[in-house]
Amino acid sequence: MKAKPKKTKSSPPARSKPEELRTGSNAPLEVGGSLESKIGNEVRQLRKELELTVAELSTSAGISTGMLSKIETGSISASLGTLNALSKALNVPISRFFRETEEERDCSFVKAGAGVKIERRGTKSGHHYQLLGQSIHGELGVEPYLITLNEDAEAYSNFRHAGVEMIYMLSGKVRYRHADQTYLMEPGDTLFFDAAARHGPEELVKAPMTYLSVIIYPRRS
Repeated sequence: MKAKPKKTKSSPPARSKPEELRTGSNAPLEVGGSLESKIGNEVRQLRKELELTVAELSTSAGISTGMLSKIETGSISASLGTLNALSKALNVPISRFFRETEEERDCSFVKAGAGVKIERRGTKSGHHYQLLGQSIHGELGVEPYLITLNEDAEAYSNFRHAGVEMIYMLSGKVRYRHADQTYLMEPGDTLFFDAAARHGPEELVKAPMTYLSVIIYPRRS
């Protein structure tokens, strides 16, 4: 009589590491450069704020101009001793050089109905604006508004400003002009356009009307 083969326990399949999830956006996954380049950018910015030349700062910190140039371009990784010398020469804490590496980013939270009321050209004719948040830093300014046009609102299609704008219709019905075209907008409709052209609600078809407006523009240097 043949002996039955012993059953061996099979090890559970190895779990693969979960991949980082991404949105549908085409925005780059990586933000910023290497640690060396971020430190270098901060050193260069601080030096320029104090109106110091590379030679002046390198002399004050006791390092060569060549080394300082390489630090500012992110070509080398500076030692803690060198960074400490630079921090003293620039009169800042050494932690200042790592500011760009911190995970502190702009974020705002606005409860329903708590948006800041904004006075703009359209408010005199029954256009009401609530600012829902605002970017503070960075090269781009972003302003999201909740806009309400009441029964007594007047049409106004002469807005014009830098950047781009997106409008998402929430309620009511409006015929919106952009340049030489008009668009009948109803709840769920979206209009995205170059805001340098004249634009605005040309015909208030069904009031009251509410829509989300997001304006994005380059900050002035």
